Amino acid sequence: MAGVTGTALEDCRIDAVDVHAFEVPTDGPDGTEQDGTLDWDSTTMVLVRVHAGGRSGLGYTYGDVSVAAFTESQLAPLLTGQKVTSPPAQWQRMQHQIRNAGRPGVGAMAVSAVDVALWDLKARLLDLPLVHLLPAYHDRVPVYGSGGFTNYALDRLTDQLSGWVEQGIPRVKLKTSRDPDRDPQRLTAVRRAVGDETEIFTDANGALGRKQARYWAHRFHEEWDVRWFEEPVSSADLEGLRALVAHGPARLEIAAGEYAYTTQDFVNLVEGPAVDCLQADVTRCGGITGVLEAAGLAAAHHLDLSAHCAPAVSAHTFCAVRRLRHLEYFHDHVRVEHLLFDGTLRPDGGALRPDTSRPGLGLEVKWADAERHRVYGTRTA
Repeated sequence: MAGVTGTALEDCRIDAVDVHAFEVPTDGPDGTEQDGTLDWDSTTMVLVRVHAGGRSGLGYTYGDVSVAAFTESQLAPLLTGQKVTSPPAQWQRMQHQIRNAGRPGVGAMAVSAVDVALWDLKARLLDLPLVHLLPAYHDRVPVYGSGGFTNYALDRLTDQLSGWVEQGIPRVKLKTSRDPDRDPQRLTAVRRAVGDETEIFTDANGALGRKQARYWAHRFHEEWDVRWFEEPVSSADLEGLRALVAHGPARLEIAAGEYAYTTQDFVNLVEGPAVDCLQADVTRCGGITGVLEAAGLAAAHHLDLSAHCAPAVSAHTFCAVRRLRHLEYFHDHVRVEHLLFDGTLRPDGGALRPDTSRPGLGLEVKWADAERHRVYGTRTA
């Protein structure tokens, strides 16, 4: 089916929006996974589909099922009957709509899922891969393998991280700081398993205080050649992050940004700066339109931008980031996306390359598999 052009696209309006949520149990020890500050036993994807012109665009976010209800009550009625030509224009309307309903957090995640669906829809209507609709600087996004949960036994930890290296991924990340006294043993085992040529990243998920974080930053770098320390302190502790950027090891980068929901959140992180490398999550920061804003801000402050998770969307989106660093190839999201979608990507030479043979994101929902995990909504045609 050929794509629409010209006035046909200009006249195309949204027929309907449907919202779904699927909860997938983790495959961690005893059914749980842990990081420095949180335990969880499942991952919930909120899926949004926007329909127009005989095509359907999809987008998603990861969060509580309440995001689905928020999307259906606040955003679906707003979009029905609107033009599909400009996702950023609809993004702006959605931002106004959720001002009093709750913009950060759940609101931003709902907007993110819908925004991705709008971009995917427009690309499908034009019969273009999404990466070709976006202002792309790159044709691939380097990845790092991410998981290494704090409740993994040493053999599972090392098998997971060394498995990514065997797939040609030259950088891996483990969770730390749940019980800092255990981290030396864990890092020693990981370094031995992945070899000296692989970059090791760590992620404390905001578990440490300022002095603890400085102490472990130096140990991580000096003893295990760790090059990336993500959220050593809470991302809300901007002064703590700035102190680590200023006084930590020169070759150990401080990273944060996965919990930036608004443009101002990114402004707060780049001023100072509070990070050596900025992160953005396309499923939290306002979708593709939000990432494009963050990318411009990062470039203006001479910082690279790294993609946080959601690889099926991020692989297209972050090709449009001029100062691209890499993408977090996160164990949980990889599992969920492979389970729920046809058309997901696998690393090739340490990078994800968007499939330019398929329109939009190149994804199709595997409804038979998805229905077993449904916790919200009903399937529509």
